[in-house]
Amino acid sequence: MENASYCDPSHRHDFVLVFEVTDGNPNGDPDAGNLPRVDPETMQGLVTDVCLKRKVRDYVDATHGAEANFKIYVQNKGIALNELHERAYSAEGLKSTGSKQKRADIDKARAWMCQNFYDIRTFGAVMTTEVNCGQVRGPVQLTFARSADPIIPLDLSITRVAITKKQDVDFVETEKGTEGGKVTEMGRKALVPYGLYVGYGFVNPHFAEQTGFSGEDLALFWEALLQMWDLDHSASRGRMACRGLYVFTHDSKLGKAPAHKLFDLIRVGRRDPQAPPRRFGDYEVSVPGQKDLPEGVSFTVLEG
Repeated sequence: MENASYCDPSHRHDFVLVFEVTDGNPNGDPDAGNLPRVDPETMQGLVTDVCLKRKVRDYVDATHGAEANFKIYVQNKGIALNELHERAYSAEGLKSTGSKQKRADIDKARAWMCQNFYDIRTFGAVMTTEVNCGQVRGPVQLTFARSADPIIPLDLSITRVAITKKQDVDFVETEKGTEGGKVTEMGRKALVPYGLYVGYGFVNPHFAEQTGFSGEDLALFWEALLQMWDLDHSASRGRMACRGLYVFTHDSKLGKAPAHKLFDLIRVGRRDPQAPPRRFGDYEVSVPGQKDLPEGVSFTVLEG
């Protein structure tokens, strides 16, 4: 896989990611009671780029986290970012404090962070905190994913038998008799019955050179997009799965066609516009043939 043209970071790549959710919440909005995110004008579902990157990071951490150059920078494991920055300065034998830090020292620390953290050399990072390791603009960028059709976010009532407060469990004798002794409490669960989401991404070879993003890194990124869903199952997310990863590869750094024109070559539509979609088979995804591609652009369909 690493020797394939679509894994060459010295070429430009534009890609389309198609994934589905069934009876789950793919990306809750904390400002809306954790309901699935929607575009209020079209009611199409949204999944943020940050959500997708989190899944990639978790997959890389689970499969390669023990390897020296595949650590994850943005994580929730009780490690402050400044502690990670300190490691870079210590490894390079530099001082991390001082009113006049040298640009050369910051650049060395930045290079060390790129070398050791997969998500920094892939997605980039802003590391201009108290311990300054500079800024990195990553070669891989993702857009929000948007559902092909409007979705209906459901907010369902559920009951649970685990009572929160002790006083709600205890029975109390009053003039009216015995009260209390609650046996159930009400809760809420948000979900989308079905949604097919389409997201877009870009791989910039110029930034890949700057961060040291390699063919091995790019191959791992494609692998993560295909397989990360199986490491991220939870009751709240229902069934999520990748249904298509389509990569346009240019034979140059600058590219041979605008990304939006390539993306327009992939069409996602319902087979029966009158029936509400409830499975992937209700949709049809059409992809371009070789004759439809601009000169200097190749097309690859990746499957998990």
